[in-house]
Amino acid sequence: MTEAVVIWGAGAIGGVIGACLRRAGHEVLFVDVVPEHVAAIRAGGLRVEGPVAEFSVGGEACLPHQMSGKHKLILLAVKAHHTEAATQALKPFLAEDGAVVSCQNGLNELVIQEIVGPRRTIGCFVNFYADYLEPGRLHYAKRGAVVVGELDGRKSERIVAIHKLMQAFDGDALLSDNIFGFLWGKAGYGAILKASALTNDTMAEFIGDPGRRDLIVALVQEILAVAEAEKVKPLGGFAGYDPEAFMRRDKAAIAASMAAMAEFNRGSAKARSGIWRDLAVRKRPTDVAAQLAPVREAARRHRLATPVADRLVALITDIEQGRAEIGPALADELALAVPERTSA
Repeated sequence: MTEAVVIWGAGAIGGVIGACLRRAGHEVLFVDVVPEHVAAIRAGGLRVEGPVAEFSVGGEACLPHQMSGKHKLILLAVKAHHTEAATQALKPFLAEDGAVVSCQNGLNELVIQEIVGPRRTIGCFVNFYADYLEPGRLHYAKRGAVVVGELDGRKSERIVAIHKLMQAFDGDALLSDNIFGFLWGKAGYGAILKASALTNDTMAEFIGDPGRRDLIVALVQEILAVAEAEKVKPLGGFAGYDPEAFMRRDKAAIAASMAAMAEFNRGSAKARSGIWRDLAVRKRPTDVAAQLAPVREAARRHRLATPVADRLVALITDIEQGRAEIGPALADELALAVPERTSA
């Protein structure tokens, strides 16, 4: 890409992507709401640390109200519950022939396209592990899958260029004609990590706990049933996750996938999810409800029950509002929402 890439939201995901693109020689404009973070980037003090990479970069950076001009490519990397406000804020600075790439967790493309239009919305699936530690400091804990695609599956000239750009971040980045397959696939996998945040277990401990297996299987199958109703084929092939096994209710394949997911997370320098970090460390609301909102809305359209996902959102909300404390009892309570115990 010859023009500057705008990173809107320079936290864990956006900051790491932007820093790596900057290191690779791309012009990057970082936009963030934290003045100290913006100042650190301007001063050349955006530090990426961790087992994947250790380096510092700088570059142009500003607060949202300081933006100007029209830009052809904006990588949006805010939490799901900030998607609507952030997209409205960036819209005046998006070129008519430009595009917003949703480098986020969740099905946020559905929100973005309502604001800037489907033609200016690009799908993106990210599954690498990173954390925002403090202004100017990001932790890049583990590489993971990165996939981009047009919402309608076309292999356009611009998606080929965006794919090449993302390969400058991660050489294994993929171009897909089924980006919603990856996004819905991750909706199932991500739900496991959300549930793990109810406890103080690491992600690997939670997934590997035999006592949590029926809960995890029921939660994933509940979400994938909604994807099937939406006529989407959920895709896996990342983090040891095999959605097809859960959809077939293949006990042996599910067990193998659970073991592989536990092993993948056991090898990460990021032990607990970003949801857990928001609740336990940063003491701020999470985007669990926003991430699961499109799933639950689709379920209602198809008259499908989502009791486990519904209860998960309620329990996370209870923690956020101080009505409950993180601990194993909350995961036990979530398990009570499973309609029938699922043996896997």
